[in-house]
Amino acid sequence: MSQRVYKVIFINGDGIGPELMTSALTVLRSVESKFRSVKFDIDFHPGGAEYFKETGINLNPATLKAIKNAHATMKGPVGLPDVRFPDGTEAGVLGGVLRTGLDTYANVRPVRLLPGVEAPIKADPGDVDYVIVRENTEGLYLSRGKGVQTDTAAADTLMITRKGTERVVRRAFEIAEKRQGAPADGMKRVTCVDKANVLPSMAFFRRIFNEIAEDYPHILAEHIYSDAAAQALVLNPGHFDVLVMENFLGDILSDLGGATVGGIGLCASGNVGDKHAYFEPIHGSAPDIAGLDKANPISQILTLAMLYDHLNEFDVSTAIRGAINDALVSGELQINNLGQPKGGTTNAGELIAARI
Repeated sequence: MSQRVYKVIFINGDGIGPELMTSALTVLRSVESKFRSVKFDIDFHPGGAEYFKETGINLNPATLKAIKNAHATMKGPVGLPDVRFPDGTEAGVLGGVLRTGLDTYANVRPVRLLPGVEAPIKADPGDVDYVIVRENTEGLYLSRGKGVQTDTAAADTLMITRKGTERVVRRAFEIAEKRQGAPADGMKRVTCVDKANVLPSMAFFRRIFNEIAEDYPHILAEHIYSDAAAQALVLNPGHFDVLVMENFLGDILSDLGGATVGGIGLCASGNVGDKHAYFEPIHGSAPDIAGLDKANPISQILTLAMLYDHLNEFDVSTAIRGAINDALVSGELQINNLGQPKGGTTNAGELIAARI
């Protein structure tokens, strides 16, 4: 059998990033030992806050070019709280560079309660399994670095375009087509989350959502205001299948969803466009526990599984998720109430790799 080789860029990131990426590499080695027809040609590049402190930029233009020429990219969390621009915003984060530079307009964030993890809400594994699709290139975050301020006031602009909304909404419906439906009733549905009752920009988003929904009559389309969604994701998460929303709202609600399934250390994400994609955990770099072997590597390992999904290597991604589930169900791998793995980061990665 011929071997399929993929060019993949790895960026270790800041804080706990290098530890998480090391655990992901441990799993990757087990994957390539088992699935010999699939191989990564990995090229490591620096990027993030530490790199900014050294060079004055958070990502080298040559790295962005390498990413564009690769099949995909995986990165650890980046950014450090003390590395900031004069306007007070973080200088080490890469979202503004990668999401706009690669036009990865859909931030795809699965939220799933894993077996063996005790949820802080009343739910069992299988009860919480939905995907938040967050528009990634515009919305309120398009004002990054472009806001205006004086000593007495500051303003940021929320920009929503027809093109940006159409493509992210269509991506949400395409994801719903491939899923099994919501846990509570098995219905395939896409939920538009907005504040259309207050902001004309959000009413515009909703109107375009309704237009696109007509192309998918076999999938239920519904609406919910963002404040009501925050409650429903806690009280009735099984109702949801795929949710689509503006950038800022998606940032907040996906973290809320992560909290309901045991913490954002269990959540991965993909940033996907028509030509490029990169994958990362949804959480930050947690510098307070960096180097202490406390960080939960499951988010990064699930990120690796999403990368394999993107490459259509579904046997591999299924094996990775199965190994995580097996390690948790057996009790061999346990997550404490802080969302950290008992036995440490390295041990958790090794346990999952052994299950491959």
